[in-house]
Amino acid sequence: MTSRAATEYRYEKLTWPEINDAVDLGKVCIVPCGSIEQHGPHLPLDVDIVCPVGIARGAGEQLPQKILVLPSITYGYTGHVMDFPGTINSNYSTFIEHVLDVVKSLAYHGFKKILLLNGHGSNMPNLDLAARRANVETDAECVVTAWWNLLTVDKQFLPSWRESPFPGGCSHACELETSLYLYLDEGSVRKELIASGEISFNREGNPFNWVDLFAAGPSTVVSWTSSYSQTGVLGAAALASKEKGERAWREAVRQLLAFVEYWHARPKDQRQDLHRKPPTMPLPWGQGGPGHPQS
Repeated sequence: MTSRAATEYRYEKLTWPEINDAVDLGKVCIVPCGSIEQHGPHLPLDVDIVCPVGIARGAGEQLPQKILVLPSITYGYTGHVMDFPGTINSNYSTFIEHVLDVVKSLAYHGFKKILLLNGHGSNMPNLDLAARRANVETDAECVVTAWWNLLTVDKQFLPSWRESPFPGGCSHACELETSLYLYLDEGSVRKELIASGEISFNREGNPFNWVDLFAAGPSTVVSWTSSYSQTGVLGAAALASKEKGERAWREAVRQLLAFVEYWHARPKDQRQDLHRKPPTMPLPWGQGGPGHPQS
């Protein structure tokens, strides 16, 4: 009998023997990482979960023999958004350790390629650190990507799709996020409340201090969201459409599949110890890795 692991992409729907089969298949684990935070008057608090989960599942449905999608990491680092009711913040250190717990559990069971698919901008520096730590504290490979960055692989895609001004038109609860949410869960969007918003410091036109979902100035201040927006909408939400959302979803899924196909078969780069004499103590953080002194 063929194991269900070959056709099931949802991690939590497998049994423990089937997890062993999934490890044997060398499946890439995708961990959607999001947050519960405000997204203006028109979008629910779960935007940063719905978007990466929708893309991850879209890829898993098309390539179940190589992909496992885990339940999402729901709470992210959102302290700067706490002036808006409903936002739930996870301390950055708690968040990083939680992500590491998940990744290390997967690595322990035998999964060696783990992708953190992010849906919340302020998770990025924390997820980057979590992935870097995972790569030196386990024998697995871990990589992080934000779902919107998948839209930049094909250099022709965004210019063919985006109508909002740069910078600022696509930032938060904007043309892009609103469009994708309209495609994934149209019934939860308060369409009558859709209105564009601005990032106040973008209006200054300063070459150092500006932000967009796809880039930022070299010295951009990241502070309280309420200090530069009263609605929480950062961008041209009024330009959003369900059709744009479907295009963005299809492109993100396409590029995610392309990455998995590349990464699934790629051999891991091998570490080399270049000390003249072998170290006589564990690594400073207490994890030596295979073939090295352990704590």
